[in-house]
Amino acid sequence: MSAAKVAKLTDEQRSIDLQAVEEHGWKVQTERDALYKEFVFRDFNEAFAFMTRIALRAEKVDHHPEWFNVYNRVNITLSTHDCKGLSQKDLDLAKFIDDAAKIFLS
Repeated sequence: MSAAKVAKLTDEQRSIDLQAVEEHGWKVQTERDALYKEFVFRDFNEAFAFMTRIALRAEKVDHHPEWFNVYNRVNITLSTHDCKGLSQKDLDLAKFIDDAAKIFLS
């Protein structure tokens, strides 16, 4: 059985829903249809715990971020490869990531 096709965000979703994630610091990348955000934690342990929390969620929802980590910094890019751009999956994961970050950055 093949998986259901994931749809790219519509123009309406882009004008409304993207604004919500942009208000939380996500940036739409100019070179590709993707979201990007950098997180800075107190130390490596916090950064790694944050990434672990996201990894468990990503595996559960079968939607995995592109990320890069050096010590206390975590750079995350979200894009849906199945539709070659942004989808609802990216918005949902961005919200989860922001909520997970609050645990460490409050």
